[in-house]
Amino acid sequence: MDTKCLDYCLTEAERLAFEQDGYFIVENVIDAARIEKLIEITDRLDSARREKKAVAPGDRSLFMDFIGKDEAYLELVDWYCTFPKVWGILGWNIQLYHNHFVMTPCETAKNNGDKKFGWHQDSDRINKEIETDPPPRISFKIGYFLTDCSKPDRGNLYVIPGSHLRKDIHLPNDDRSTDLEEGVPVLVSAGSAVFFDRRLWHSSSANYWNHPRRTLFYGYAYRWIRPRDDITVDKYWDQLDPIRKQLFGASPTGNFGYTSPQDEDVPLRAWIREHLGEEAVIA
Repeated sequence: MDTKCLDYCLTEAERLAFEQDGYFIVENVIDAARIEKLIEITDRLDSARREKKAVAPGDRSLFMDFIGKDEAYLELVDWYCTFPKVWGILGWNIQLYHNHFVMTPCETAKNNGDKKFGWHQDSDRINKEIETDPPPRISFKIGYFLTDCSKPDRGNLYVIPGSHLRKDIHLPNDDRSTDLEEGVPVLVSAGSAVFFDRRLWHSSSANYWNHPRRTLFYGYAYRWIRPRDDITVDKYWDQLDPIRKQLFGASPTGNFGYTSPQDEDVPLRAWIREHLGEEAVIA
């Protein structure tokens, strides 16, 4: 793993924002040339999926398990200026458990004003079946924005700050499409990353700009959580270093290694210890 990531560890301000608000933004994590390459790949995959699934050109689409479709996607799994913040939040016993990209096409002006919300928390049954209040974090996502969303009405991610710690979110008539006064658009430029807690109430929105809104989502969780999608990287497996193999679900000591890992199961722990010292390794 690239040692320059040591310059991008989680800051105290980021930790505080994540704890209090449930999300934070890191600007300029992907350069313009890489954005252009990722857009080209993503558009190609989206176009093929729309044709195969008969998705209408104007409909929003979600592409699951994109991670193994191109090496450019693999690079972001342990990207030097974001991944240190992942282990800073969850620690070293982690994996990539979910990945999908969302393409939000442009809407026609006649529908302007209809934001088309779909408020939710991630992980579905975890929120219903774990008794604690609030439920535990367990996982979070990074959203890499390939398109400029620095102004409203561009298919922005909407969030309710602090809602990851609350149980009093009121959806009138259980209508997830309602425009909630507490909801705020996340305004980010292309190349930015948004880290957000899975418990945070959030939603996509309609895109009235003149470019499709493209976002890549990488979900990280503890290794004892079952993956949310297939995480298909077989064709790249022999090229992966030990830390990437950990992130893609490897457990050399078997199933017991997910809950009681040995050193060979979690090479990330040894890497952190070597470069940041024993005090940086959470027990």
